[in-house]
Amino acid sequence: MTSEKINCLIIDDDPFIRELLQDKLNQYFPEVHLLSTACSGREGLQKIASLQPELIFLDVEMADMTGFEMLAQLSDITFQTIFITSYSHYAIKAIRFNALDYLLKPLDLGELKKAINRYKKHINIRPHKENLVLALRNMSIKNIADHMLILKTQDGDLKLVIKDIIHIEGDRNYSYIYLKNGSKKLVSKTLSDLEELLDSKGFYRCHRSHILNREHIINYSKGTIVELSNTINVPVSRRKKKQFSEWYENNRIKNS
Repeated sequence: MTSEKINCLIIDDDPFIRELLQDKLNQYFPEVHLLSTACSGREGLQKIASLQPELIFLDVEMADMTGFEMLAQLSDITFQTIFITSYSHYAIKAIRFNALDYLLKPLDLGELKKAINRYKKHINIRPHKENLVLALRNMSIKNIADHMLILKTQDGDLKLVIKDIIHIEGDRNYSYIYLKNGSKKLVSKTLSDLEELLDSKGFYRCHRSHILNREHIINYSKGTIVELSNTINVPVSRRKKKQFSEWYENNRIKNS
């Protein structure tokens, strides 16, 4: 925590959002000093270079480029970012997968307070800036198996390469992630949370308690048991047997 002003920049191509956020910051957050606003990614890059903000409120989808495309043009990221987005499933999924912070439009004062408090809690902690760098890295890598999943835990951020995850077992509000090196990690995420994050990344929820990684399936003969690379057998629920068999065959053809 610091008593100094937080120098921030707003980059959004919607004038209403820029004005609304500016008004909320002025009215409720005296510790936040707004350096300037920008109405495009191009202008945002110029103002980042000249003003050196500590915090940026960044629109995910602008007319000239996306927020991620804008950030990818920077050689060094020295600030933290709070993304601003309409409810875009793709955008929010990418943000959550990389453990980044965001606000939904229309902006809610309560959520803005939480976001700024999270920033102040983690101010000057480099790993949180590194998450943004890792997010850009993920987006530049074509092989999904090499993407890195970032999960927030009580002990800090847990970073896991997708191909190293064998399967995930749910336990009420927690989940155990089994890794290729023989270890397992406990995270305070439900299986449903992780199912959403890993959808379309080669994972399938074959049972109410299990999600598995296609890359680690050793044997499946259209029964109700899947043998995985860590010698663990994972059950397939009877109601998901048909869908799982179809998913398995489709993915096996793609990966052959």
